Order: sequence, then structure tokens, then C-alpha cells
Amino acid sequence: MSMSRTSRTKERLVVIGGDAAGMSAASQARRLKGPGELEIVAFERGHFTSYSACGIPYWVGGDVAEREQLIARTPEEHRARGIGLRIRTEVTEIDAEGARVRSRDLASGAESWTSYDKLVIATGARPVRPELPGVDAPGVHGVQTLDDGQALLDTLAATRGRRAVVVGAGYIGVEMAEALINRGYEVTVVNRSKEPMATLDPDMGRLVHKAMEGLGITMVNDAEVTGLPTGDDGRVRAVATEDAEYPADVVVLGIGVRPETTLAKAAGLPLGKHHGLLTDLAMRVRGHENIWAGGDCVEVLDLVSGSERHIPLGTHANKHGQVIGANVGGGYATFPGVVGTAVSKVCDLEIARTGLREKDARRAGLQFEAVTVESTSRAGYYPGADPMTVKMLAERRTGRLLGVQIVGGEGAGKRVDIAAVALTAGMTVEQMTALDLGYAPPFSPVWDPILVAARKAVAAVRANGV
Repeated sequence: MSMSRTSRTKERLVVIGGDAAGMSAASQARRLKGPGELEIVAFERGHFTSYSACGIPYWVGGDVAEREQLIARTPEEHRARGIGLRIRTEVTEIDAEGARVRSRDLASGAESWTSYDKLVIATGARPVRPELPGVDAPGVHGVQTLDDGQALLDTLAATRGRRAVVVGAGYIGVEMAEALINRGYEVTVVNRSKEPMATLDPDMGRLVHKAMEGLGITMVNDAEVTGLPTGDDGRVRAVATEDAEYPADVVVLGIGVRPETTLAKAAGLPLGKHHGLLTDLAMRVRGHENIWAGGDCVEVLDLVSGSERHIPLGTHANKHGQVIGANVGGGYATFPGVVGTAVSKVCDLEIARTGLREKDARRAGLQFEAVTVESTSRAGYYPGADPMTVKMLAERRTGRLLGVQIVGGEGAGKRVDIAAVALTAGMTVEQMTALDLGYAPPFSPVWDPILVAARKAVAAVRANGV
């Protein structure tokens, strides 16, 4: 049994989860309060801390040579900074009323209680594993942690066959499909939506579909997986849909993730409609003065629609951690919300989005205009000018920017940041047409594609705004 709160002379901060949000919070709190003022105990059930989960597909695909390149700070480095980090230790219960957590050492099985004055929940997200026959068979992998990535690489090294099936075509699925192509596998992607990248509108997802087929990936859209048949050795041998079976020596689940809030739910902490923890602007769990939460286990405010969303991204997790650490350490900070910006790629095709899709806008009850423009990443006469498609949504009557999607060659993806800033500022598309963006032929046409889309959106709003 750990020391009780009443017998301690300094505060204790307990952190559940040793990746971006949790260790950012611990590190920021340590900067503000020394070991003499604040004891920090952090629990991580895996082998690794402070790593880039977003980099795992590029490690699997060979673009990143070594696993250690994805690790920002090791357990030893955290401990050297005065953080009592316990790896391979899983928290199994949160006693919010008693202000303590129960943990289990995964090597020895020993269990103990640790009391806290302040608690940070950063339990992340877990890959969606549908309840299908064969989903837990050897050869079937989710990819969320470095341990998951290592397990997949071990399977690839031990597997003689070269057929891979990826289930799902969101960010994880698309990136893993490219990684497996780079590894020399024949890749089939089975996707339940009409087009890949359901975070885009279908007309933009169709451009991604064409690019994936151009890489040699077999796309099976509008298909529901019914099971993962296994061989006599118990290993997965195929992915089955209602219409066909697709042979597989390895299967990667790229269906997406859900907030890992099993502990929080059992403790009676408030969850939103996406099953993520609900917090205030200071990232404090609603209704609990001494409990904070951040990263992939929380829901955040969408500044465009005004609703809560679950957006699992490392950028948000690190910001959450900074905010939590400042507040736990005696300072003050807030996290106002997000606009839903994300970027990815398939080979040389860059994919980006921010704000609302058409169905998001309809769900929010917004009337809008949607326009699409074709342009190039550079001046058309300059070498390397790649085609680019920009789709923009603007609110009818007001002209407020609602969302932007971009699919194109080199230089396309990061242009979404212009729209992300405009969304955060609440700009109209007419205001955007006057933005003073950088121009030179190697970087942009004289009218940047974002501005061309804004001009077209202005015209649509004026034509249909009454």
C-alpha cells in the first residue's frame, strides 16, 4: 500500500499514460514545480514513452530506419528529470472518491494502490477491432503503439507470403497500405465507404482512390468485412466480405481508433457521445477539481460547428499536455478547441482537410455553398508544377468559411494551414481573397489555389445568398 495523502509532506501528481499528453503534462509540471514541491508518478503499460505514433507507418514502410528515431524521450531521460516513471505497469482502477489508483506490474503481477493529490488521465485511444470471426488470429494487427508496430514488423519478417490486406481506408489504412507496398507486398484495401478517406467528401476521396490504384493497390470499396478465415495452423489466411474472399498472409486493421476510457467510465467520470472524456477549457475533467485529461482519450470543442468531437492527433495531445502541466504546476492555460485540420499522403499525392465536410455542415444545420477549383502548386510555366484540387465550403448569406479539402502534388498539403488559420479567426471567404500570401513562381501561381477557391466561393455566396 502506498503512502496516504495525510502522511505526505508534498503534493503527488499521478499520470496514467506515458506518451504525448501524459509526459508533456508531467514535464511541464516539473518545470514549474521542483521535486521538493511536487512528486510525480507516471504509469505506462508499454515499453516506450514519448514517441511518435504518427511515424509508425513510415517506420514500417522503411522511410524511418530505426524505431528509436521515433522516440523523443526515453524512460531513463524522464527519470533523470525527476519523474517517477513506471513502465510495463498498467493502471487497472481509478478510485476518484478515495483519490487513488490501483496498478499492476505486468512482469510480476504484483498490485498496489497509489494515492494522488492531482491525477492526469492520458490513456490514449485503442484501434477498433470489430467482433468478427478470426479477428484475434495470429497475423492480424492493429497499429497504435510502438509495441504494435514492432509486432507487425516481426510478423512481416517471419511471413513467407507477400499478400497483405488492409481493412479500412482512413488515415491509418491508407498510410499502412503505402508502407506495405514499399515493403514489396501485394496490397488489397477493403473499405466499407464508397471512397477511401471518409474524412473527405466522396468527390475528393475519388482522387485518392485513383492515386492508390496507380501505386498498384487493389481497392475494394463499399464492402463490409464479415470475417477473417484462418488456416489449419490457426493463422489468418484471408479477409472475407459478403461477395468475396481476399487471400492474406498478413492483415492490418486500419478502421480507426476509439478513446480508451474503460478506466474513466468505471470510475464514473463524464464521457461524451464519442465515449471520450469531457473536460473544461483548462482540460480539467468536468465535475472533478483534481482530475485532468488530455490526448486521444478526450473529446474537444469543434470551433466551426460548436459541437464536441474526437480527433486523435499528436498535435492536440502535446498541446493538451502543456495546458494540463501548466495548470497542475500552479500556472494557468486553456485549450480553446480545434478546427479539425489533418494532412496525409499517398506516395506523391498530398491529402489535407480542415473544418467541415458537406455532411458535417448538414448535420450542424448549416446552409452552405461548395465550390471546387483545379490549379497548380507553382506557376504553370515553372518546372515541377503539380496539379491540385481545392474544395471549399462557405456558409450561405454570411460567407463564413466552413471547410477546405485539398488533394494534389508536392506543396498541396500544407496549404491547408492557411484555411485553418482563417477558420480559427472566423474569416469570410471574401476576407480571404485579400490575404497577403507569399508569391514567387517556384512556390505558387500569382493567384494561390486557396485564393482562387475563395473567389469562386464568394461568387457562389453572392449568387445564392438570398
